[in-house]
Amino acid sequence: MRDHPRNPRHTGADSHSAVWIGRATNRAQWVLAAAGAACLALGVQLAVSSNWASGIAPLLMSVIGCVAAGLLMLFGTLAFVNVAVRIDGDALEVRCGHMGLPRRRILLTHVVGAEFAPEVTPRQWGGWGYRWRPEQGTAVVVRRGEGLVLRLGDGRTFTITVDDAEAGVRFIRERLHLPATGATAGA
Repeated sequence: MRDHPRNPRHTGADSHSAVWIGRATNRAQWVLAAAGAACLALGVQLAVSSNWASGIAPLLMSVIGCVAAGLLMLFGTLAFVNVAVRIDGDALEVRCGHMGLPRRRILLTHVVGAEFAPEVTPRQWGGWGYRWRPEQGTAVVVRRGEGLVLRLGDGRTFTITVDDAEAGVRFIRERLHLPATGATAGA
């Protein structure tokens, strides 16, 4: 993957802009991350200060269960607490969480259309995170709100919840020389 300059950071209104960057954040997922940390702490506390007389097997199962549930909740929610979308002349790149993983890069040559979705909800996709539904396609949903919907050349769609998605759609359409339509996607 090539390194592209981060500047200029335009919203797509200027037809000479080189890069469009969009972000979305869901602060409510910090509550789930805190619950995961609490489960993890409970597992550690059980392992350190337990005096169960009923045997090692129940204690071991409790500790492993709490630690596993805590790690899953903690890292599963932190991975999707925010999303960053970067569009340049070649590709759209999506990075999730603070570490940028999972990551997806879609070449603009594979995109045949881009639409603005005014309301994308986690309920439509079965929750937060990186989602796939056979009848809808693939999505990165970090919060409820506006989104960008790409139609790919192979017939699939890719949806991303991102702030100022309409500007991202305009930017992609300018790059692909697609007509600017007022139609919105049915997310």
